Amino acid sequence: MKKGFLLLIAAISVLVVLLVVRAFTVFEDNQVEPNQEFEPFALDKSAVIERFSAAIRFPTISYEESNKFDEAAFLGLHRFIESSYPLVHQYMQKTVIGDYSLVYKLPGNSSSLKPVLFMGHMDVVPVDTATRAQWLHDPFGGDVSDGAIWGRGALDDKVTVFALLEAMEHLLAKGLTPQRTIYFSFGHDEEIGGEQGAAEVADWFAQQNIEFEFILDEGGAITRGLMVGTDNTVAVVGIAEKGYANVRLTISDDGGHSSQPPEHTAVGVLSQAIVKLENNQLPTDFQFIKKTFDKMGYHTDFPTRVAMSNLWILSPLIEGVMLSKPSSAASIRTTTAATMVEGSSKSNILPTQAVGVINYRLMPGTSIADLLEHVTTTINDPRVDIDLYMANEASNVSTMDSMGYRLIERTIRTMQNDTLVAPYLVQGGTDAKHFAALSDSIYRFMMVELNPETLKQFHGVNEQIPIKDYFSAIQFYGELIKQSALDSHQ
Repeated sequence: MKKGFLLLIAAISVLVVLLVVRAFTVFEDNQVEPNQEFEPFALDKSAVIERFSAAIRFPTISYEESNKFDEAAFLGLHRFIESSYPLVHQYMQKTVIGDYSLVYKLPGNSSSLKPVLFMGHMDVVPVDTATRAQWLHDPFGGDVSDGAIWGRGALDDKVTVFALLEAMEHLLAKGLTPQRTIYFSFGHDEEIGGEQGAAEVADWFAQQNIEFEFILDEGGAITRGLMVGTDNTVAVVGIAEKGYANVRLTISDDGGHSSQPPEHTAVGVLSQAIVKLENNQLPTDFQFIKKTFDKMGYHTDFPTRVAMSNLWILSPLIEGVMLSKPSSAASIRTTTAATMVEGSSKSNILPTQAVGVINYRLMPGTSIADLLEHVTTTINDPRVDIDLYMANEASNVSTMDSMGYRLIERTIRTMQNDTLVAPYLVQGGTDAKHFAALSDSIYRFMMVELNPETLKQFHGVNEQIPIKDYFSAIQFYGELIKQSALDSHQ
């Protein structure tokens, strides 16, 4: 008995030592060195602010209902862009796709170099009537107050569009003559899927057999207080994004009066099906968490290093912790969200039909076919009709061993050398999903800082961008454009 106890103590001691040793040896300091030759360019700050403020005043809203589309707002924004950036329109070839999306091309001198593509979108989400009174400034006023520019699009995503235009206008004024062709693509319906904008732009490129060295769209950002285990800001660069699928569940019944109900009404059958799906979710996947901590793990605190360097034994514990919070759960599994239900039109009428919608965000590696098989098997009820709508596959996972990723990474580190850079999985959708066939190197990042509070402004109340962040975004894109235009990154 004593001998067995001693052996147990010895085994535990060895395990503890192994966990600690791995915490100090598994992760390397693999953050890249800054580019010492970087020189920020001078900006006419008041003019830059006024142009962006004016851009926000155009209510380029994407509505689900097509009859609400405000053509005048989009065409007005087009005219404003043309008048505000004369050199862009002098040296870049503009093409209008799908009536409202814009593509710009700055031809390079070398046909042997693949072009690069920078993306953004001009449309914004509506302002909810229920929360309109909570805005401190007019959401389409473009007010400049408290060191920030306020309004819809300030973060999502007119910041990208206009930072790119500002950077290019400056570079062209300084005589930029690229070796590599540079493209801009500005979609007009990203907020409702991009089918009429970015999807048609991608088809237009495909018809010309154009492939890109890399593509950069919105997605990640510089985070503060959002990553566990470190006080550093962390720039998360999206190397993939989740897929999207709505599964509609329909149950048909005879109906009748509620005074003589069957054992389970159509609503009851629907409810059972939904509960089954919520209680039997798809398995977790740590592939992206591992990639993130491979890059930033060296700089995290001791408990985090112990946990993340020893997933081989601690993953069940870590999984439980991550699944306890919706924000972290979404990073390790396909999410299941029951979002819509419909039954009878009156409380005393048995429904002849009950309909529910489950919204899924698919992890890369889980296909739509896999999802449908899971839903069908889990519900296992012939009374439930299952169909799919508004679905797209999860993206491919882009390599980090590419010119594009290295350039993005080094530029971030050059501008903020105390910021860690790490890859991650974008949980929402972007226009980049339409471009999978055009490049193996598609990334999602915007040079703005987000914390737990400002993150709520995306599609929320009081959207705004600090002026310093907007200036940083311009410098960031300027450096990326300048470096991409060279022929020394092949």
